Amino acid sequence: MDKILILDFGSQTTQLIARRIREFGVYTHIIPGTTPFKDADLSGVKGLIFSGSPYSVYAEDAPTLDPDFLNTDVPVLGICYGLQRMTRDLGGKVEKKSIREFGRSSVTFTHTHPLFTGVPEGFISWMSHGDSLDALAPGFRLIAQSENRHPAAVAHESRDLVGIQFHPEVSHCQYGTEILKNFVLGICNADPQWSMEAYLEEVSVELREQARSKPVLLLISGGVDSTVVGGLLLQALDPEQVHLMYIDTGMMRKGESQQVAKTLKALGAKNLYLIDASGDFLPALSGIADPEEKRKIIGDMFIQVQEREILSRNIQGSLLAQGTLYTDLIESGKGIGSKAQVIKSHHNVRSPLIEAKRARGEVIEPLGKLYKDEVRKLGITLGLDPEVVYRHPFPGPGLGVRILGEVTREKCDILREADGVFIEELKRRGLYSEIWQAFCVLLPVRSVGVAGDAREYGYVAALRAIIRSDGMTADVYPFEMKDLLEISAMITNQVGAIGRVTYDISSKPPATIEWE
Repeated sequence: MDKILILDFGSQTTQLIARRIREFGVYTHIIPGTTPFKDADLSGVKGLIFSGSPYSVYAEDAPTLDPDFLNTDVPVLGICYGLQRMTRDLGGKVEKKSIREFGRSSVTFTHTHPLFTGVPEGFISWMSHGDSLDALAPGFRLIAQSENRHPAAVAHESRDLVGIQFHPEVSHCQYGTEILKNFVLGICNADPQWSMEAYLEEVSVELREQARSKPVLLLISGGVDSTVVGGLLLQALDPEQVHLMYIDTGMMRKGESQQVAKTLKALGAKNLYLIDASGDFLPALSGIADPEEKRKIIGDMFIQVQEREILSRNIQGSLLAQGTLYTDLIESGKGIGSKAQVIKSHHNVRSPLIEAKRARGEVIEPLGKLYKDEVRKLGITLGLDPEVVYRHPFPGPGLGVRILGEVTREKCDILREADGVFIEELKRRGLYSEIWQAFCVLLPVRSVGVAGDAREYGYVAALRAIIRSDGMTADVYPFEMKDLLEISAMITNQVGAIGRVTYDISSKPPATIEWE
């Protein structure tokens, strides 16, 4: 099978490059950008892509590239840092400029090139860099520039080496998919043979090799990710060795536990455990306001409850399966290689207990290469109920990271009711399927209000609704003002503890999807 090899230098969107390429049917493999050339498997490789990075190429600790990767006979595409790395290593200069480029920037062409076939002049790219090319490497010429007249794309005059300063992999970049397709299918001439069915076959083999005859325990929340993992485990392994454990933390959405029980039973699980552990989680969070500490406590408590239940049910020695996505890994600084940055710690990734199990080879994460939209496709391929597959995402720590500040049972009850009103109204108005993720956040402040003739001092709730498919970038859903006004009124009328409602209009970046 033809494939594209991606060298990752620590970018937050490296896997997104792979996802875009897989969408048009070409297999991709990611390795650390610092991998020695002799250790790279180049069988079937039709092209190389050098990713972006949070580092500057001239920084002392910047990730380096084995020069042999620049001397292969396959085409190379450098993206952002990848372009700067290629330029510096081949004799050009990279310097920090007084005008940085972040976000949208129109691009104009200075020379024609196959990379931009079918891409119109002045398309809007997505930039994210403070450094820029000061001098091109010998043999290269400028083929496109940004609206600030900085180099936006360069290409070698006699070899298939091309670099772009923007990020075609993010959805904000116009014609980004076409640019990647021009490189992969056109310049590299790769044959599209990869599919979700092929991935299912591949990951099923990996699961059987890793699990063998050991029992596998999945902490399942009933959300999309863990439900898909549950279906995958039951299909790939002997159902008798699969144990599904749902832990109610007391921080679940309205009606969550009942829906989870129904869904898991429909999967055909032989070993299903439904556990009310709210008495463990909520007291452990008493007095804790720091979001990272809350995530750590919740992550550790999941493991403690799980280990207690394992002992009581005599399923010791089981492997732990998780619905970890690639977004969880890279935001937690666990991307390919050693240069990834921590954006926020996910409880199923950074918990010391999880890391200890992972180091012993006791953790199974079959979705660790996928983004949310691909997980949904995998769920449909597995034959899961579309209503479950296309449910809005819910974080593992639950309402614990949607209550800013200390988490209490009272606050959970308030937020659960407000969130229930919000989601039910989105469904009633036919908006739920247009939105990728929607939820309420309870703020750690109170606001003066008036109910009738009485003064009230109620909580403030923030509504969040975003339209995005991969989780790495997000745009705000453009509600009609009428919908916002009516939903706000319904929340304050039906949830007496809430006196004020706001709408979060922040995109990602600079914000994240969740508030904590």
